This record gives sequence, structure tokens and C-alpha cells, in this order.
Amino acid sequence: MRTVFALALTLGAASPALAASGGKFLALDNTDFVVLLAFLLFVGILLFVKVPSLLGKQLDDRAEGIRKELDEARALREEAQTILASYERKQKEVSEQAERIVATAREEATAAAEQAKADLKTSIARRLAAAEEQIASAEASAVKAVRDRAIDVAVKAADDVISKQLSAAEANKLIDSAIADVEAKLH
Repeated sequence: MRTVFALALTLGAASPALAASGGKFLALDNTDFVVLLAFLLFVGILLFVKVPSLLGKQLDDRAEGIRKELDEARALREEAQTILASYERKQKEVSEQAERIVATAREEATAAAEQAKADLKTSIARRLAAAEEQIASAEASAVKAVRDRAIDVAVKAADDVISKQLSAAEANKLIDSAIADVEAKLH
């Protein structure tokens, strides 16, 4: 406090007002002197109440609060970066999984197409075999029908020839010999 007062006196002594007033600086009617005393009294009260230390403490508290907020912001930023990295990793995994699904679907589609081709070839082969069997069966039926018809025609022709050339006694004789033949073969 003494240093402040000494400083005020030094400033007051070197004041231009002192030079102009003729040396009556320390009188109460001198406004410069009254202002100086009020200023010194104000500074003394501030020092007595310890305002500078209170201001310093408040500034230190504010700096500490700001430091804590910065630390918290830094921690939040690191947490956000971790979460972002996690989501980017998950996005990459999902993208890779989607690519695998598409590749699998393509492979399955190709395999299904190949299987469909094989099934179609098998079906065509079966149908061809069935058609060939039907053709062979129809051919055999036609051959049998032609033979049956030929036999019928031959029997009828033989009947006509035999009935015209064979007498009743000869026919009875042939019938008896055929019956005897059949009996001999059956027993």
C-alpha cells in the first residue's frame, strides 16, 4: 500500500497542474489532488478487501473450468472417433457380407441354370426313349396285326381251297388224325 501511495505522490508532484497552480497541489480545493486521493482510497479499499486475489482465484477457477471442458471435449471427441471407426468397420463388414451374398446368389443361379439344363437333357432323353418305345410298340402291333390278318386271309383261303378240294370223309379223317396228334402231345 505504501508503494501505491508513494507512486501517487510522485505522479502528483510531477503533475502539470502543480506547475500551473503555483505549488498548491495538496489543497482540497485542487480537483486533481481530490481525484488522486479518491483513486488512492479506492485502490486501498480494493487491496484491503483482497480483490486482486479474488479476481485471480476467479480467473484460476475459470481457467480450470475451461481446462475441464477442454478435457471433456477431447474425451468426447476420442469417443466419437472410436464410435465412427466402429461404424466404419461395421459398414465395411456389411458391405463385404453383401458382396458375399451377391456372389453366392450368382453361384447358386449358375448352378440352378446348369441343373435346369441337365434336367432338360434328361427329360428330353426320357421323352425320346418313351417315343422310341411307343414307335417300337406301334410297329410290333402293326406287324402283329398284319400277321394276324395274313393268317386270317391264309386260313380263309386254305378253308376255301380245302372245302372245294376235300370231301367230307377226307375232312373227318384229317380231323381225327389232328385230335390224335394233340392227345399224344398233351400226354
